Amino acid sequence: MTCQTQELKNKQIINFLSEDRYRFLRHAGFLLGLFVLFYYSDFSNQFTGIYKYYRLLCVYTVFIVMFYVNMYLLVPLFFFKAKYLLYLVLVIGLVLTGLFFTGHILKSLEPYRINWSPELHNGTKSYYEGAIITVPIIMLTTTVKLLQRWIQDNERISALNELTLHMELNELKNQINPHFLFNMLNNVKALIRTNPEKASIVILKLSEFLRYQLYENNEKKTALSSEIKFISNFLNLEKIRRDNFNFQLHHQAGETTFRSVFIPPNLFTTFVENAVKHSVDISGSAAYINIDIAIENERLHFSCTNSKSKDDGLADEKYSGLGLINIKRRLELLYQQEYQLELKSEDHQYAIHLTIPV
Repeated sequence: MTCQTQELKNKQIINFLSEDRYRFLRHAGFLLGLFVLFYYSDFSNQFTGIYKYYRLLCVYTVFIVMFYVNMYLLVPLFFFKAKYLLYLVLVIGLVLTGLFFTGHILKSLEPYRINWSPELHNGTKSYYEGAIITVPIIMLTTTVKLLQRWIQDNERISALNELTLHMELNELKNQINPHFLFNMLNNVKALIRTNPEKASIVILKLSEFLRYQLYENNEKKTALSSEIKFISNFLNLEKIRRDNFNFQLHHQAGETTFRSVFIPPNLFTTFVENAVKHSVDISGSAAYINIDIAIENERLHFSCTNSKSKDDGLADEKYSGLGLINIKRRLELLYQQEYQLELKSEDHQYAIHLTIPV
């Protein structure tokens, strides 16, 4: 709670310094603070009566002009354009000009100073003291402008990174989904010739896939229960198409638990699709796919094991290789180093195990 409170305070400070809606409050605070600083300074208390306020108003006005010239002219036109030496020269010139006008105007008020005498007046010392006060405050305004620029640049970079990430994730999903639909349509085409009744069932089921793609795939997250149902429908369709195919889908949690867990849509589609593709045995032996999904210690474990033909190495690996590359890239973008993916290939079996945080 303490860390969250501190982060909230830091965010409020950053917002106050950078957002336009606080512009009036920022300037009002700056002007008031500068006025209080000058009002209670020693040089202001060296005068009495109306002359004290004359001197205060004169110094305050000149300093305000210098500060705003620096903030809105010198810093944007020279400092932000990397003309640092020219900026430094102009700042020094601005300070000397301001002190010159201040000294010239206040010269007429010197006789009204408390315990004043011509012998005590030292113009060089006054310029030195003025420079000591002016330069740090000028640099303070420069620091504020730099901080605002840094905050705005960071926000812009974060927005660009998020946009790039979103576009890349969408591109990866678009590369996976057409491949999946392409395989399904090929299955329908084959069934229309051999078993029209089954083809009709497949077409109805395919509409559920398209509905899932339309309403769920465009969301950032979908319920794990929906993803499991999607995989189950896909495997059931495959079982309709193939006589010597069996699958098991185990999930070690209740339906309520899986409804409360959300994951990126189609996260497991490529693994299941590849398992279906490579589970085909050209010798005619029975093929199988076993899928286990479990949640332990706030991590989701997805395991997929499929039968494999000895001659599977002769199959076209173009699309499966592309799918595997895409899913790895997608996992990196979504979870950085927080996921684990293990692939194991044996003579008659291929297995993957994926672990992600939930």
